[in-house]
Parts: sequence; structure tokens; C-alpha cells
Amino acid sequence: MRLFLLIVLLQPLGALAEDYVVIIIKNHKFQPAEITIPAGKKMELIIHNQDATPEEFESHELNREKIIAGNSKARIFIGPLAPGRYPFFGEFNEATAQGVIIVK
Repeated sequence: MRLFLLIVLLQPLGALAEDYVVIIIKNHKFQPAEITIPAGKKMELIIHNQDATPEEFESHELNREKIIAGNSKARIFIGPLAPGRYPFFGEFNEATAQGVIIVK
């Protein structure tokens, strides 16, 4: 146990913190609509739906689908991912709720 605690304490602070990106849904649009993240790293998407109506975050490429109630937040974990483009959309407002995650 002491060895584990010593190893944890010697890690850089960035290694202990979860990497995340905040995406806001407002007026049935994702903001930002384009996100760049590093390849090979697990990431957390924190999606804050500021609209009064629910929206569904969906991405076939990421194999993720989650309904986010109005005026609420959701967490979605992705990765580690290979370099590329991973589009996502809001199924309830697909004409306006569009975005892409760019992995470099």
C-alpha cells in the first residue's frame, strides 16, 4: 500500500486528472461544433444541455448514444481513439445539432 501511495504522489498532477471536454447544447446546436483531442487518450465529454427540451447525443463512429434531458448534464467517455474525424449529431434536431471530434 505504501509503495502504491508513493507512486501516486510522484505522478505529475496532469496524470491524475481526467481529461475532459465540455460541449454545450444551446438553441439546438452543439458549441463548440468542432473539437480536437489527442490520439490514444481516453477522454470524457461533459455535455450540458442548456435547452429546455431533451437532445440525444449520437455518433455511429464513436458507438455512443445518450439522451440528455433539458437543462441537465451528461458524461460520455470515449477513446482512446485513432487519428481521424468522428462526427456526432443530435438526433432530435439533426438539421442544426451537428459536430465533429477531430483526433490528432
